[in-house]
Amino acid sequence: MDESSFILGVDLDGVVGDFYGTMRVIAAEWLNKPVEALTEEVSYGLEEWEIDEYGGYDRLHRFAVTQRNLFRDMKPIQDAPAILRKLSNRGIRIRIITHRIFIKYSHRTSITQTVDWLDRYDIPYWDLCFMNDKGAVGAHVYIDDAPSNVIRLREHGCRTIVFTNSTNRDLPGPRADSWQDVERLVMDVKEEWRTGTLDLFGGLGVPG
Repeated sequence: MDESSFILGVDLDGVVGDFYGTMRVIAAEWLNKPVEALTEEVSYGLEEWEIDEYGGYDRLHRFAVTQRNLFRDMKPIQDAPAILRKLSNRGIRIRIITHRIFIKYSHRTSITQTVDWLDRYDIPYWDLCFMNDKGAVGAHVYIDDAPSNVIRLREHGCRTIVFTNSTNRDLPGPRADSWQDVERLVMDVKEEWRTGTLDLFGGLGVPG
């Protein structure tokens, strides 16, 4: 990992982009149900929407990306683009790490929509990584919302902030309930890095 710059590893869906809010609207159309019938309190995999009998998560996801331009048209989470611009302006290297190409035969669509979306909202980044093993690319601190990602990163000693939503409320902190929280937590870790006191396991609720 390049130690000349402080690196922030950023997940997109559910952290920068309003993945669950956008998927709720698309799923309502796909299921032919009123959007109000789909709870906003979902777990990872969206089982609360009873999508299995219609083909399951992978089929809904493919429809959302290839037919409804999910990754191009989703709205950003409040304040995310502006605060990422602030962090970038403070010399933080933003490394976007996303697992958006897990469905076969739609990789080009997913990548193109992602780049267009980042440009549309002027979201700064130095690196754009499409991969499942997020810890395989270095960062001084990560932010993610998926429970499996957070657990795996922490098991590998990666300093990880949880971005709060209904899928991850059981995970220990540190966590951010807003992008103002993200800004504060990231700047705190950057100061530890600057002063040489960065502790990968600090405050993560895992064994040291």
